[in-house]
Amino acid sequence: MRTVLCFGDSNTHGQIPGGTPLDRYGWTQRWPGVLARALGPKWYVIEEGLSGRTTVRDDPIEGVHKNGRRYLRPCLQSHAPLDLVIIMLGTNDLKARFQQPPSEVAMGIGCLIHDIKELAPGPGGHVSEVMIVAPPPMLDDIKEWEPIFSGAPEKSRRLALEFEIMADSLEVHFFDAGSVITCDPLDGFHINAEAHEALGVALAHEVETIGWSDHER
Repeated sequence: MRTVLCFGDSNTHGQIPGGTPLDRYGWTQRWPGVLARALGPKWYVIEEGLSGRTTVRDDPIEGVHKNGRRYLRPCLQSHAPLDLVIIMLGTNDLKARFQQPPSEVAMGIGCLIHDIKELAPGPGGHVSEVMIVAPPPMLDDIKEWEPIFSGAPEKSRRLALEFEIMADSLEVHFFDAGSVITCDPLDGFHINAEAHEALGVALAHEVETIGWSDHER
């Protein structure tokens, strides 16, 4: 059996558009659950989504625990061995309080990949396969969230390109979620149940096309 870790923010946690972090789709509706169903019984899918999670940035308002880098290493060690790590982060780095351009958000993703390669949590102490997933661009109308995400919709449309460049340079897999889904207009940056389904199915296809080497089970 192969194991995949899905490491993300509220759109991995399954937060319902227009709701709070406690308003969450069920396991079978969230994209990691859809991924598990699509991949079948030979795969074990681990879901690690946290609302507000950034790539490498301590949040002065929501807390330092929202820094994805702080949690990634213990998470990898807890769940190892891991054949594949899927990372879908970046939206929260675009909050006005961080003042980060898309290129810096991509560098944050790069730091996470560096940590994965350094720790080598794959089978037999090998480096796990890694897939960067660029989140779908935010809509222009983000409702009452505009003061928090001021300027973020425009930046979000440039994340996919920056993430793809980073993936190419670090020789990891890349997928643009915006190629198959869009955010829900209820709040402009969360995805609905239909999008979770489409994303989970699309990622299953991407996972199945990876050329698994002999040391991977």
